Amino acid sequence: MKKQIKANKIYKKLLILGILAYVMYIFVGQQKTLNSYKNTQEYYTEQLDKQLAYQKNLNDTKANIDSNEYIEDVAREKLDMYLPNERVYIDSGN
Repeated sequence: MKKQIKANKIYKKLLILGILAYVMYIFVGQQKTLNSYKNTQEYYTEQLDKQLAYQKNLNDTKANIDSNEYIEDVAREKLDMYLPNERVYIDSGN
């Protein structure tokens, strides 16, 4: 009778230990998953910030597209056009 009670106590302790080990395994797995989600969230937050800055730049360009300064800048940079009496200096280093 004493051996059976002792055996039952050992089985209960092993069962409790097994349950605790399983719970710890689940917690570690969930922590890894949460860290992965956090990294993904940081990546997408960074991408969103970049796209918002790009959108702001485009909106600024859209607001200034009809200005004379913008038209002159585009003509100089992309079309290599200059005013008739304007001197152009070319840097030979570049």
